[in-house]
Amino acid sequence: MTADTTSMEHFGEALRCERQRRSVSLEDIAQTTKVTVRSLQALESEAFDQLPGGILGKGIVRSYVRCLGLDESEWVERFLDASGQKNPPITANDRDWAAFALNVSSTRDGKIQNPSLRWAGVVGLLLLLAGLGWAVWGYVHQRMTASTSSSPTHYAASFVNPTAALPRVEAPLNQTHRRRSRSLP
Repeated sequence: MTADTTSMEHFGEALRCERQRRSVSLEDIAQTTKVTVRSLQALESEAFDQLPGGILGKGIVRSYVRCLGLDESEWVERFLDASGQKNPPITANDRDWAAFALNVSSTRDGKIQNPSLRWAGVVGLLLLLAGLGWAVWGYVHQRMTASTSSSPTHYAASFVNPTAALPRVEAPLNQTHRRRSRSLP
């Protein structure tokens, strides 16, 4: 059963038959394409209102049929006809986004090649942050030290002992004694 022999009104059924003929499960397609099983089920049941519109819907169909080894452009056209979406003219921006999406999907395999590189990056980032913190602390410490040592020395002495700069006045002992005795009853 190919796309040519199946009528246009049974797009989802034809897609399901092609998948089953190749003995591929929806979970396998979902894992390969990173499209949710729910979206793939909506595609097969022709619940197009549950799928994203525009280039995203076409991208899901492209990923699905690419996983099955079918002709992408033919099945996208069938999808557009079955879903009732008009095929708007493709702009240069759409082509750029499509090329970007294809590039991302072809370069991602989902596995980390070398997990020690991730830890090396984390350690490097922590060392960079520690060095930056040390540099900021040194700069602030230097500025604080420079601001306190640049003060004139006669001001520094008055801050240490504020009464040292004032002249000392002493009253005679007998006058102080009289004042205290008058205040007593």
